[in-house]
Amino acid sequence: MQIVNYPLFAIVGLIVLGFGFSSIYAHTTIEVGPYEIEVGWQDEPPVVGILNAITIEISEPGDVEGVSMGITNAFKNLQASVVSGGASKVLDINSDPRPGHYYAKIIPTKTGSLELKLEGEINGVKINDVIPIEDVESTSVLDFPITSGSSSGQEVVALKNAVTSLQKDVSSIKSQVGGIDTNSGNFDAETAYNFGVFGMSLGAAGVILAIIAMVKRK
Repeated sequence: MQIVNYPLFAIVGLIVLGFGFSSIYAHTTIEVGPYEIEVGWQDEPPVVGILNAITIEISEPGDVEGVSMGITNAFKNLQASVVSGGASKVLDINSDPRPGHYYAKIIPTKTGSLELKLEGEINGVKINDVIPIEDVESTSVLDFPITSGSSSGQEVVALKNAVTSLQKDVSSIKSQVGGIDTNSGNFDAETAYNFGVFGMSLGAAGVILAIIAMVKRK
């Protein structure tokens, strides 16, 4: 009579399930013939400028129902490329110690979506598929504390430059208006109008700059 240690079996089962759920987070899976191909990032979320790796798992049904077997040497006649817009790059595929697991190191250089293109065959099964993977995020998801190079800091610098430019324009118009003798009948109404518009623009820019400064102090 064989005795089964059910508590131990349950614990092992939960551990296996936990690893299974973590491995499929934000990954995409497709089926081609008898093969199941799962693609995703090694570290999630992927961040621009930080070394990462695209992982690829290729498996097929095993002898036991519900249990898959990893395919070794899957990239013997199979090529993987990463695609971004109209640009593409052939990946250097490395084998993971686990059968059927592969990865390619990559440093994403821009935010947005990427796709993995697989072309070739595995044991006679033709493969020509494009698989979407999780979008690359900006470093803002990891940045702390916020630096002066942040978007709000750039907005403040841009507004300061705009105010400086407006001040120069207003000074120039003032000098022109000051040199006009309004009693001689040569007063230019258009110049006065432009002066008023620039004055209002200067005031609006000052208000916006003050609002952003107050928000940053909170």
